[in-house]
Amino acid sequence: MDIQALRERVDLAAQQEQQAASLGRWLEQRLPSLHPSIAAKDSPRHSLLHFIDGYIRQVPDMLEAAQRVAEQAEMRSQLRPVLKVAEAFFLQPPDLPADHSGMLALLDEAYLAHRLIEEVNDRYAAHGGGSLLPLDTTRANLIAHHLLGEPFANELDGLVMRAVDGLLPESLFTSQPFADHCAAQQAEGAGNLWAQWPCLSRQLGLDIQLPGMTA
Repeated sequence: MDIQALRERVDLAAQQEQQAASLGRWLEQRLPSLHPSIAAKDSPRHSLLHFIDGYIRQVPDMLEAAQRVAEQAEMRSQLRPVLKVAEAFFLQPPDLPADHSGMLALLDEAYLAHRLIEEVNDRYAAHGGGSLLPLDTTRANLIAHHLLGEPFANELDGLVMRAVDGLLPESLFTSQPFADHCAAQQAEGAGNLWAQWPCLSRQLGLDIQLPGMTA
């Protein structure tokens, strides 16, 4: 996995944004329809620009950390296909709206990568295996979903679901590798590998409270 290429793509888009400010203009149009449950510590525009920048930059950091976890926890066979698809979403994205370029295009791609990890985690947890990558991105992904808006965000979710269906067929969860993964989850200290990763949305200065969500 080419982590450096991921970071260079983000840096280039950030430089373009400094010159064109297209993300800022797009965000100004989105602010009036922003869900009132999204709570910002500073001015909404400043907080959301900071959130988007951090949400995007988290993707290479997350994938780099996941590579290390795969090695330390002997989970290469489980993690490698997931990470390769997440990387492809970022470096070779599907067709996106023509007016989405620079950091806005990367927001689309970061959403795909973060949602992929979230959905894989949910599938593993639903079958008793715990989270494959225990990252708390649920709130951050909800905020990104609201920013991107519907039906576009739902279309991206559909791409994620189809990718996960290919990565995680039901036969996986009755296989010996999955049983080995479940056993490894019980090993003392296995969860400490991800202790450095707090709730992403709060780390980036935003939160969201919807019915049924607890703090």
